[in-house]
Amino acid sequence: MENELPAGLGDALRFPFVDALRGRRSRRFALGGTIPDGPLAHLSRFEPKPLEEIEQLFVLSAAAGGTGWHFLLPRSERLAPGVPPFSGSASGRTFPSGAGIHTSEVFFTDDDGTYLFATRDVALPAHDAAGADRWIEEHRARVRKLDDGRLDVHPPLISPQNAWCVNVPGSTILIPVADAAQHTLALLFVTVLHGGTIYDDVNDRAIPGLDRFAGLVNLEEQWAISDMEREVVSSIAAEHSMICYAGMLALQAAGLGGWFFSGMDQLAVLGAAPDVRGLGFTVERDDRWRGPNPVGRPGVFSATCPPNLPDLRACAEAYVARQFGEGGPFNPDTPGPWRESPAVRGGAARHPDDVVDCVATMAQYVFDRFGRFPSTVGSALTTYYLQAHHLDLEFYDRHFAPGAYLPTHARHMARWHPADPPKVRGG
Repeated sequence: MENELPAGLGDALRFPFVDALRGRRSRRFALGGTIPDGPLAHLSRFEPKPLEEIEQLFVLSAAAGGTGWHFLLPRSERLAPGVPPFSGSASGRTFPSGAGIHTSEVFFTDDDGTYLFATRDVALPAHDAAGADRWIEEHRARVRKLDDGRLDVHPPLISPQNAWCVNVPGSTILIPVADAAQHTLALLFVTVLHGGTIYDDVNDRAIPGLDRFAGLVNLEEQWAISDMEREVVSSIAAEHSMICYAGMLALQAAGLGGWFFSGMDQLAVLGAAPDVRGLGFTVERDDRWRGPNPVGRPGVFSATCPPNLPDLRACAEAYVARQFGEGGPFNPDTPGPWRESPAVRGGAARHPDDVVDCVATMAQYVFDRFGRFPSTVGSALTTYYLQAHHLDLEFYDRHFAPGAYLPTHARHMARWHPADPPKVRGG
């Protein structure tokens, strides 16, 4: 397979990490780009040039590729000596996830279509550096095409400072999406296992029915719903930031342009804006909400909430099944990185019925009271994006002093596309 790969991939795999850090910049001007006015005005002489599949796979694998087995949390004082059953996935990826919950997947779009890059619960082997090309190749099977054509999000659904350069022809955009409903359930399990509960600070009332769990939790130790949901959003935003940042470093190694940004309407991206397909998510609406609630795309990505499941008890049980069922992080039959993997995975006690009941009681209250779960956060949530494209070096040569791009950018076409250089417009 070595002979089939571009020389640029080998360069990228050997690129020094510190050079990627020092060379990281947002480089927004792509082949085919235009800035019509101002001191940086420029009209590209070239046609847009889409990323080839191997370039996409390199960036996708760096951003959210599988890296073997998650190491789990080894200890929690309250649950010792058992292994804390907090993680949602047995798989490790290139980016961290709080407590190993891992509820995010990455979608992406280019000129030809919109795709899912599914790595959430698939433990791809972490090859050594000599096998990094094989590692990237294995991720090819994780790409699933969903729709023809580029994501249909355009101005005014793109912020004005980004409208000229986001989702342009030739670009590839990575779109992390999280199951915020399952992330909230996971935090509720952690809360109950640590002896706490939540209360409704929005309506200033206790959640009814918790008295029967007085022997399980401290009813005086309560977490406000709004604080818990802020934690959900901050955790997901951090996760998505790290996905995009890992991909951003890969851009430097590959000599690709692009940047990490947030300037697209999040509901439109998921498909919850009028006349915009986006990622095609099903949307729920209710007069109690300020806006629509995306809940997933059937057969592709489903948030762990109604109407995808009948009630929050079923949702809580679905999360437990992900943890303890086949391939789950606490199933003794799931392979792992330890010398005695069955003993480590089996060292986590399955959630007792009263723990599941307590979580389901609180979650069902939120759903009944607010009509959605979580109450103020989208059940499926996207926060940040990464765009990758081919740079128009003439723009940087004209407007910047030397050093505006890296040697990898300077030789990208020669190393990745020797037989297919950029086409001049009208040529």
